[in-house]
Amino acid sequence: MSATLHPGTTAGGLRTRRFLAELGGAPMLGHVGPNWFAAVMGTGIVAVALVGLPFHVPGAETVAAAIWALAAGLLLVLTAATALHHRHHPVAARAHRLDPVMANFYGAPAMALMTVGAGALVAGQRWIGTPVALTVAATLWTAGTLLGLLTTVAVPLLLAGQGRRLEDAFGGWLMPVVPPMVSAATGALLIPHLPAGEPQETMLLACYGFFGISLLASLLLIPVLLRRLLSHGAGPAAAVPTWWIVLGPLGQSVTAAHHLGLLAPGILPAPYGTAFESLALVYGIPVWGFAMVWLALAAQLTVRSVRGGMPFGLPWWSFTFPVGTVVTGTSALADVTGLGVLAAAAGVLFAGLVAAWALVATRTVRGVYDGSLLV
Repeated sequence: MSATLHPGTTAGGLRTRRFLAELGGAPMLGHVGPNWFAAVMGTGIVAVALVGLPFHVPGAETVAAAIWALAAGLLLVLTAATALHHRHHPVAARAHRLDPVMANFYGAPAMALMTVGAGALVAGQRWIGTPVALTVAATLWTAGTLLGLLTTVAVPLLLAGQGRRLEDAFGGWLMPVVPPMVSAATGALLIPHLPAGEPQETMLLACYGFFGISLLASLLLIPVLLRRLLSHGAGPAAAVPTWWIVLGPLGQSVTAAHHLGLLAPGILPAPYGTAFESLALVYGIPVWGFAMVWLALAAQLTVRSVRGGMPFGLPWWSFTFPVGTVVTGTSALADVTGLGVLAAAAGVLFAGLVAAWALVATRTVRGVYDGSLLV
């Protein structure tokens, strides 16, 4: 298409024509899938991780509030786009639910809801006030938890009859079962706002129940993923970023054990409260160690794939939320132990998270602008 402006054609109109031309006749919302919500997760976790760092960062609260607002805006836009997609492209939407790869990512909307909800309490309340932030957090947590429990049960059952083989395994298999762990970690933020006594105890034990659901499901799947990796390699280059997803349940479980453990002694009778409190360290350190090994493995796979020409796509958002959960988990362990080495590790991991987010966000904006991510 010529770049020459014809009479009556504005620069904006020309950009729109170019954009539509890049779509190649494909409908703009025809391919909006649940995997897009990974962008909300990956953006929201930056705000949550920033305010949770075990050391002071000048201006952190303001920056975190701005990033949270961006994540909230993305959530609104993607929710509207998804509704329009289901309305105008029901056949494509149905195909997503039956696709052995895409169906796994129905866990992403649930985690996106809860990430934005948690961000409202820890970062957004600076701008919207505590009462509104609490309402937003409780509403999104409830919706995300219900949706996450649904995906944990429905998606594996939906895909069970498709004859999935070991060589088909990829990191996305964890996506449907991780939301309950996010419920556990973010639900801890709501417990202090509940009436003392039975309401707090019920919520605390429910969160530990969610913790167990996701933990046991992840413990069943991670060995399968490791076997697939050892037997068949990392798979197609485009899917390599999904191996970072394994960090999600690891880092989020350490975070949840810490957040819930801090509350347990004041809610549960002895010795149960102190027993749950001890999990923050007794459970957290061994799992954190495994997370560091997996991080090194995923990084090596990624470097090798990048050298081989790994194409950009939405799976690149796997570099953000899983790493963000490791940042929050590391910060939690630094809080429990007071060790400077863990505080330094949290800082280094957060720097890597910011770099990854900046890269992926920039490439995503470019891909939307030129239409390449919409076809």
